[in-house]
Amino acid sequence: MPIESIQEDIEPYITKDGSSIRELMHPEVHGNRAQSLAEATVPVGSSTIPHRHNRSEEIYHITEGSGRITIEGQNFEIKTGDTICILPGEVHSIRNIGDVALKILCCCSPPYSHYHTELSDRS
Repeated sequence: MPIESIQEDIEPYITKDGSSIRELMHPEVHGNRAQSLAEATVPVGSSTIPHRHNRSEEIYHITEGSGRITIEGQNFEIKTGDTICILPGEVHSIRNIGDVALKILCCCSPPYSHYHTELSDRS
């Protein structure tokens, strides 16, 4: 039996890092097992709070907009079409430097957990 979700039926929520997330596929809701997929939105001029996920590896794929990402103190610009891998435990944050909302597909394995996200006082 296929597991399916409908984007417009999923209500977004604000995560610990301050981004707006729409969980497109998550084991706690949809029944998949080993990963989660979410759409994050960072408004123009906004940024996420530096944070880490000690258990999860994250892959970000930029679907709209541009930004500047910081991973373990290294900064670089990102734009539509770019893909970034963030390893478990790496402190990271992202700032929207464009003129439209920055939209990111976020794949986490193991799945994203609000409880395993640690805020950091460093970028």
